[in-house]
Amino acid sequence: MFGISASETASDSLVTDNSPIEKRHFEELTDKYSGNDYIYERTVEQSGWWTRFKQWLSDLFQKLFNLSGDGQASSFTEVALKIFYVVVFLLVVYFIFRAIINKEGTWVFGKSSEKNIVPVTDIENNIHVADFKSLIEIAESEKNYRLAVRYYYLWLLRSLTNAQLIDYDVEKTDSDYLYELQSKTNRDQFSYTSYLYNYIWYGEFDVNTQQFDKAKHAFTTFINNVKA
Repeated sequence: MFGISASETASDSLVTDNSPIEKRHFEELTDKYSGNDYIYERTVEQSGWWTRFKQWLSDLFQKLFNLSGDGQASSFTEVALKIFYVVVFLLVVYFIFRAIINKEGTWVFGKSSEKNIVPVTDIENNIHVADFKSLIEIAESEKNYRLAVRYYYLWLLRSLTNAQLIDYDVEKTDSDYLYELQSKTNRDQFSYTSYLYNYIWYGEFDVNTQQFDKAKHAFTTFINNVKA
């Protein structure tokens, strides 16, 4: 009555799948998940001082700016350090250029100017109180003839101004002063001395003793004539 037929036994047996199995391939995930956002464990204690410093800085930024996650804080730290490197580099370059300028008395790409040079712009604005005699003596002792001629020219302008032959203005040109001079003798002498000044000062070439003595004689003669 409760017997099981052979057909029923066959229908309850397991079905075996003998079809070939397709082998699945997965992409390499090491590179994809190797960024700072996927760092979950850190061992700072055994790291070098630079790594510990960066970690301290990263933690500081994370607290200050309320950054979400160590990865974001680490990226922020790297950017901040790169900016710091650039600033330090620019400061080093600036101080090197400044040292060269102070040593040579001119810009790096310009012609080397004279040592112990007095800021000419200050003297231009204060020619009435400048001690040109002492300045010229110092320039001559250093064989700084170009600068000495510059002082002679400013000294001449002061003498002409004191004699009320011209009205000195730092913005005026030689042509302006020449136009103000009424005497032909003064105009001729000023034309020659201003030519020497422009030729020597703005020419930016070495002036020998003979050339300087010639210019010195012209300037001192004119200055003494103006005083007389």
